Amino acid sequence: MSAPLTLSGLFIYPVKSLGGYAVPEAEVTARGLRYDRRWLLVDERNRFMTQRQQPELALLTVAPAYNGFLISHRQRPDLLPLFIPFEATPDRTLFVTVWDDILWAWRGTPEADEWLAEALGRPCRLVYMSDMVRRDVEPTLNPEGQLVSFADGYPFLLAGEAALADLNTRLAQPVPMNRFRPNLVFGGGEAYEDDRWERFQIGELPFRAVRGCGRCVMTTIDQVTAQKNPVGDPLRTLAAYRKVDNSSLFGQNVTGPGQGRLRVGDAVTVLSYK
Repeated sequence: MSAPLTLSGLFIYPVKSLGGYAVPEAEVTARGLRYDRRWLLVDERNRFMTQRQQPELALLTVAPAYNGFLISHRQRPDLLPLFIPFEATPDRTLFVTVWDDILWAWRGTPEADEWLAEALGRPCRLVYMSDMVRRDVEPTLNPEGQLVSFADGYPFLLAGEAALADLNTRLAQPVPMNRFRPNLVFGGGEAYEDDRWERFQIGELPFRAVRGCGRCVMTTIDQVTAQKNPVGDPLRTLAAYRKVDNSSLFGQNVTGPGQGRLRVGDAVTVLSYK
């Protein structure tokens, strides 16, 4: 008999595609976990930047601080940590592109842009998503009208510890969970059993597993060194046994209740299956 399902990890990524950090509890908002992916880096054309094109973003670590967070460069001790508040000041705006969405955003400070440009060796801007911005989860799979932050497409990403353990038995070199950048990690149960979930609860809060998450090249990038995994490519390995409609699946794209609070150790209860 498998162990009971529990929430074993909660992770927040304040800036899309930069490092994240674990928290013991988190507030749930209409766009996902509070503070998750509300900031974004854009290039000279105001188009979003990710590790897909800029793997060196993995070298920028994020740590919590009072009313904000600190960004540091793993390999540049000469750069003092950069403090970013959780929310921006609404004095400058611009339009930015995330996938096919064009959204307006608040600008960060010139000082932050200069620090990040120096850290990355290229011009970039830091922008913030206001609560006044509406960005919808893909409409065909979103009858509830759920919102999303600067995340790729859904307010939550769920992954199971058993699935990672199974994947690692197939790799020449095991990889940690941070390759998959989940918000919600659950322990117990069987590998990939979340494929069958539809409605489930974490504690008393209701969630819906909408569809499996098709993985990308970011799973091959070491989140400490920013180098592509030299031994045992997890993306190629997943493609050998987890490929559906040209996507290699790991974890679930999830929508949530819009409000509430989650704590590590909360029970996970499956209410219905697909």
